[in-house]
Amino acid sequence: MATAPGMQGRPALSTEPGPVLDILRPAVIPKPPFPGDFSVEAERELFGRIQPRLSDLWNALSAREEQAYTSVVVPSLTLDPGELEKLEGSSYYEERLLFLLIRLRNPQARMVYVTSRPVHPLILEYYFQLLAGIPASHARSRLTLLCAYDASSRSLTEKILERPRLIQRIRYGIGDPNRAFLTVFNSTPLERRLAVLLGIPLNGVDPELEHLGSKSGGRKVFREAGVALPEGFEDLRSEDDVLGALETLRGRRPGIRRAVIKLEKSFSGEGNALFRYPEEAGRSALSDALRRAEFSVPTETPAAYRKKLEAMGGIVEEFVEGGETRSPSCQLRIDPHGRVILISTHDQLLGGPTSQVYLGCHFPADDGYRRQIQEAGRRIGEVLAARGVVSRFGVDFLVRRATGSERWEVFALEINLRIGGTTHPFLALEFLTGGELDPESGLFHSPSGLAKFYRSTDNLRSAAYRGLTPEDLLEITTINHLHYSQGTETGVLFHMMGAISEFGKIGLTVIGNGPDSVDAIYDNAIAVLDAETAYGCGSARPPGRTAPDPDARPTRRERRDTIAVPRIWPDPS
Repeated sequence: MATAPGMQGRPALSTEPGPVLDILRPAVIPKPPFPGDFSVEAERELFGRIQPRLSDLWNALSAREEQAYTSVVVPSLTLDPGELEKLEGSSYYEERLLFLLIRLRNPQARMVYVTSRPVHPLILEYYFQLLAGIPASHARSRLTLLCAYDASSRSLTEKILERPRLIQRIRYGIGDPNRAFLTVFNSTPLERRLAVLLGIPLNGVDPELEHLGSKSGGRKVFREAGVALPEGFEDLRSEDDVLGALETLRGRRPGIRRAVIKLEKSFSGEGNALFRYPEEAGRSALSDALRRAEFSVPTETPAAYRKKLEAMGGIVEEFVEGGETRSPSCQLRIDPHGRVILISTHDQLLGGPTSQVYLGCHFPADDGYRRQIQEAGRRIGEVLAARGVVSRFGVDFLVRRATGSERWEVFALEINLRIGGTTHPFLALEFLTGGELDPESGLFHSPSGLAKFYRSTDNLRSAAYRGLTPEDLLEITTINHLHYSQGTETGVLFHMMGAISEFGKIGLTVIGNGPDSVDAIYDNAIAVLDAETAYGCGSARPPGRTAPDPDARPTRRERRDTIAVPRIWPDPS
């Protein structure tokens, strides 16, 4: 794995661990342009000149022969700081895009990957060894890994822009800027500025169009696309606006029981508040009920929520209920030529106090409505493409039916005009199998022809997992045979491994050859982790977890006659 040289003409240094690496690293002299060198207007003009190169590069990369290029990955969560604070271990979410190492399957491709804090070497080795179709050593030699060494809660892009020498290191890693592009989690003016400083196009939505991915912007796009959406109101900026919307909504939907208030730029459902209509009529009764609104995150307060609403705006919409409801999503891409391409569909797993927080997903979405949401997603994508959007994006839906024999009703809820929570698990599937999606059926087939299924989460957590290091996790999963097997095309792929020691939190994607296979592997993986961290506690394990199958292969810890109980350790019960 190479790192950028400090001065042009010097050879790249290895970033393999070594005691004198930092001493030997050549000095980097930052060169212009610097972040303060141009106005916003000049920045927009330069961005407009650079961005068309993405289309030419896309044509080259779509050709049959493998082409040389450099992908610069900055997995910055450039989101509202107040909303980002709700996301425990947010800086470790930067590890989710390590699945983009799949791009190194092209032997001509290079990658520059930047993070806030160092990525553990074993985590990188873990992914390289599982990368299908290319020797790990060859892929490793084409990766430049850089770090801001800043674990603060600010976005990674901010940290990079504050560090001219880090920007220069990225430039060195790029090589030819005419054969490079920038990939980010979401696009804001900060990412645009970084793209201009690096002199490469942004593989994401123009920040001037980011309003189309807001809660209000999404509702307007749905109407234009002719896709059904819940009754509601957008562009709300105050408590009075919200009360007026709730009052009008009650008039339009007699008998309505609940409504949802959503912050304009919130994510993962964590900016939602559930409102329950009082029996009494009138603005006063609504105002009292609004004070009792239920937030998706327990730490949220009415005063703080009101300030966020005034700062970023929001919407009110009916809470669609009655009969059977589910929460699928559709992930698509608009390429530089305006073509709308299906990526995947999922059934989302929601939780939290109001059952609106994204916890994970199943792939693919149910047969009963998969083609319906694919078609709705395509129509929404056509509207976005007509506005000039070039980006991955996802659409969250709610589907409902009164009885099992009826056709599902589909309602579009919101647009995520960025990489989302369902992006990295699908990348994991591509990463491991080298297969592809059939856009007609929405099913993914490996090269062997098997249809693949998975379940993924970023939120597997237990107090007992705290203190485990990435080394411990990899040892547990290896000895207990949890890893993905190329032979059976099933197994577990972990992500966000850096978060486990500090937060007791880990992400995983479980791949199987059918829904039942996925569930069995998932339950076994959790049982193994729980057993391996139940230090001397006998059969006790965290509530709600499945006990190991007595007929299954014993875990390493179950093979031991005795185990010493650490004197200081969190009680896993």
